[in-house]
Amino acid sequence: MSKPRAAVSWSGGKDSYLALNRARQQFDVAALITMFTEDGTRSRSHGLRPEVLQRQAELLQLELLPGRGSWQSYEAEFKRLLRELHDRQFSHVVFGDIFLDDHKHWVERVCTETALIAVEPLWEQPTSQLLLEFLNLGGEAHIVAIKAALLDESWLGRPLSAELLPEFEKLGIDPCGEYGEYHTLVTASPLFTAPLTITDIGHHLHDGYWMLDIVLAS
Repeated sequence: MSKPRAAVSWSGGKDSYLALNRARQQFDVAALITMFTEDGTRSRSHGLRPEVLQRQAELLQLELLPGRGSWQSYEAEFKRLLRELHDRQFSHVVFGDIFLDDHKHWVERVCTETALIAVEPLWEQPTSQLLLEFLNLGGEAHIVAIKAALLDESWLGRPLSAELLPEFEKLGIDPCGEYGEYHTLVTASPLFTAPLTITDIGHHLHDGYWMLDIVLAS
């Protein structure tokens, strides 16, 4: 019996990777979906360039379906992507939420309104265990965005590791950054056909976050 066809809401970070990895056991994961700014130059979630996320999709051997919109038009554009998935015989969409109820309720609603089923493989899992699961799977990721009110610029570019857990605890940071304290970019994993080779060309402050400007290595 064939598996149901699913897409993954993809940020490029560890949580969406973990959700993808878990979902593969139950679903035929065939695409990634990512929302970008209106001009298409940065992802809405992590401020990443589209070519970086496209390269991740290629390394995962998956199609990337991009959407563009302002925060005001975000829902309408996201639902356009969902309707496209439905028209292409997808039945499920996988998300990497852990314990943010408002976002979980939102994705369940927009999926229901477009005749799709939202799947939350990480829901209510202990975040320290999820971080270790990602690392134990052989995943590698780097911190590419931090909330400026909580962390200083020295955190940018740091590789994710188990050694960060006591530092996170001391600072009151959720191990997975579930409250938006930090965001990551997956640079290597068993599901990638090769490592993601990138270069940091600087950083900037945007909407209260320090963000690395990441480009593909030449």
